Amino acid sequence: MKSVSMKHWFSDGVFRTIVRNASYLGSSKLVGALLGLIALACAGRGLTPALFGTLVIIHSYANGVGALVKFQTWQFIVRYGTPALGRGDVDEFRDVTGFAFGLDLASGLIGLAGGLVLLPFLAEWFGIPAEDVRLAMLYCTLIPTMTAATPTGILRVLDRFDQIAVQQMVTPALRALGGVISYFGGFGFAGFVMTWYLADLLGDLCLWFMSVQELRRRGIRGALRPGLFGPGRRLSGAWDFVWTTNFAHSIWAAWGPVSNLIVGALLGPTSAGLFKIAATFFDSASKPADLMSRSFYPEIMRLDPTTRHPWQLAIRSALISGGIGFVILLAVILGGEPVIGLVFGKRYVEAYDLLQLMTASLIVTMASFPLESLLYMAGRQRSALVAEGTAAAGYAVLLFVLIHFFGITGAGLAYVAGVCLKALFMFMPTLWAYRARGTLSHIMAEEVPA
Repeated sequence: MKSVSMKHWFSDGVFRTIVRNASYLGSSKLVGALLGLIALACAGRGLTPALFGTLVIIHSYANGVGALVKFQTWQFIVRYGTPALGRGDVDEFRDVTGFAFGLDLASGLIGLAGGLVLLPFLAEWFGIPAEDVRLAMLYCTLIPTMTAATPTGILRVLDRFDQIAVQQMVTPALRALGGVISYFGGFGFAGFVMTWYLADLLGDLCLWFMSVQELRRRGIRGALRPGLFGPGRRLSGAWDFVWTTNFAHSIWAAWGPVSNLIVGALLGPTSAGLFKIAATFFDSASKPADLMSRSFYPEIMRLDPTTRHPWQLAIRSALISGGIGFVILLAVILGGEPVIGLVFGKRYVEAYDLLQLMTASLIVTMASFPLESLLYMAGRQRSALVAEGTAAAGYAVLLFVLIHFFGITGAGLAYVAGVCLKALFMFMPTLWAYRARGTLSHIMAEEVPA
């Protein structure tokens, strides 16, 4: 009976496309995760725990600032660009991509200026030594490329997940190569900072190169001519959508980097390094859900939300992702400690205790991935904002409180609670949207109330 059900699932062409695109991304992410572990292992073994923690904090600061100011322009491109191309309206598609590019430029420059101005005042609180502030400020120059999501959105709309998969291996590969060179060459802390910097920069530029080439191949000229107010007036509901998704994702995208900064500020760089190791393993373990989400969202945007089809796809995708999560959970519990000891050294095995705590939320993370996409499909992006904002606020409070009482263990407990809060707060408006699906219109009606 089960095999018949699975055959029925895979007879759905959209479901097969979701799984296919997720497999593209998954294969590259697996390689990228292994390369990322090599990079972290070289840094962990080549630096003292305190310096390794400082490296993590510097990267987290730039990444966190970028996450706070970043507009989710890839979602905007999928939301508006998919129907435009479906109608063959290339002019509207140019408006969509130009508007997205303009937002990326503006937010990147604002983030760069803010990050550079605030860093000298925050460095001591975050645990960055005075002699390393200049390196940290150099690292902040990556913020404009970190915030840009336009090329990702273009490749997703044009169904070039294979190219995204290739690009996903560039940064970890360069970081691993640089880590090996820095470790065996004895280049020290500055060497690791520079190799991480170059890896991030070149990886981001590679994504831009791929998107430009794909646009040229399709004969779409002028798609990356930045503009804000003109396209914003012509695209109905554009500003509302980008501001709402910006606030929602800025809150949640900053979760990891800001967590590292808070742990470093309250417990010191060494604890920040341990937390980073545990979070890296957890993120790697939960990647299948992220990959399914990236493939799932563009596909359901082509479907009619008043029918059961997209909602059924969500349940099937969630079940598969949750099942994968259970298998990964067992693997992490059984093999996490020896892997951490082998890769990073015995002095970092304490991170395994954190990892065990965090894996308690792994199945929740993986099974709940379709919820956000369903809310955007239904035009309930404001509900997503409220859910993510409330969950993040609860997580931040718990992080401070539990660290105060339980130290580094409290950070792991807060992480689990935050993940569960997010899933719960996302599920409730999604259920309401499903029950009221008859009131929705095709391709995200802007006028549906939040």
